[in-house]
Amino acid sequence: MMRLLYTLLLHLGLPLALLRLSWRGIRSPDYLLRWGERFGRVPETVASGSIWVHAVSVGEVNAAMPLARALRQQYPEQSLLITTTTPTGSMQLTRSLGSGVDHCYLPYDYPWAIRTFLHHTRPQLAIIMETEIWPNLFKQLSEHHIPIVMTNVRVSMRSFQGYRRMPGFVRETLSRVTLFAVQTRADAARLRRLGAPGNRLKITNSIKFDVRLAPSLTEVATVVRRDWGQNRPVWVIGSTHDDEEVQIISVYKRLLTELPDLLVVLAPRHPERFAAVTRLCRRAGLRLQKRSEVKQVAARTQIYLADSMGELPVFFAAADVALVGGSLIVGGGGHNVLEPCAVGVPVLFGPYMANFREISQQVLSCGAGFEVSTEDDMVAQIHRLLTDPEARFLAGEAGRALVKRNKGALQKTMDLIASVHDHTPISEQ
Repeated sequence: MMRLLYTLLLHLGLPLALLRLSWRGIRSPDYLLRWGERFGRVPETVASGSIWVHAVSVGEVNAAMPLARALRQQYPEQSLLITTTTPTGSMQLTRSLGSGVDHCYLPYDYPWAIRTFLHHTRPQLAIIMETEIWPNLFKQLSEHHIPIVMTNVRVSMRSFQGYRRMPGFVRETLSRVTLFAVQTRADAARLRRLGAPGNRLKITNSIKFDVRLAPSLTEVATVVRRDWGQNRPVWVIGSTHDDEEVQIISVYKRLLTELPDLLVVLAPRHPERFAAVTRLCRRAGLRLQKRSEVKQVAARTQIYLADSMGELPVFFAAADVALVGGSLIVGGGGHNVLEPCAVGVPVLFGPYMANFREISQQVLSCGAGFEVSTEDDMVAQIHRLLTDPEARFLAGEAGRALVKRNKGALQKTMDLIASVHDHTPISEQ
């Protein structure tokens, strides 16, 4: 009965879903394209019988990249299909893997759309990144005898409380999953309380620790830093959300009194916000240049807008200090603080890190990063790190060591996937 109600509500909400796509398309035209894929129509170029990985948007795509490369290496004879939900995820996937994989959008959770999608793709295995729980999708996969492996699973307290409102429905959906590769014991405990079978829960740690740095990253970052100005301090701010830039501009203006040549490299999370952020900075009287228009930064430039995709790892590697957005506003949830840690750059983040709570606590504990709850905190920490080379070096090295110490989730996850794909036994954990 609950499934019927859920599906009915989905169909009643279809006009709103189309309206939302249209609305988002005003700011990001890519949302107006490829609507057929959202209802199960798969491009003819997509091969059938693949290993299928679903990664919602940019963050999940970045986490899925090491897994995708490992799958291509371990199963070279089999095609790989990666689905996303957002155009930014699609662009990041294309930039990272190019034509080496098939790609389309995941259809909405309508039974008829899922059936159409599965009829054309016929995947041998479904790998769902992080915590994407779609009742009709999981039911259809189960009925088609397609194993489901959920990887890099994290269940925040907020999500846990939401799922608890529908205990029977969630338990039934989770029972269809073949294996869960979860990040922490706390995540496993929450899933168990939601009804996931305990013998299917395997703790692997987070794949995000298996950061794969491009061999040329250091050389490229050196060139980028030369273009920015080697003798001026640089603060890189990645993945900012609405309202965060207002706080950052306020902090920047305060820092200018003692660091007059400070350059801020600002990378909004969503491309559709590039124009709005540009207007905001210029209204604040700040001198701005755009990445899309120029590489060489003028000495008088104050804000360098990173209006591009896929370059944030390089920008972090070229920074003196970093701040990860999505963490300064209530409900933001935060983004991946391990990217600057991996390249030895101290990282700051706000108090709203629900999506990375365990990882952010590890970063704090080892001294690789610092939580800034107020503008005063931010000013003080940035000023300290930019004027104290030893403190900056020690924090950066602590970050490198943290990432190195926690690597290994990818291999554990691949072992679990192989146990399902190749029908081999796995050890109990």
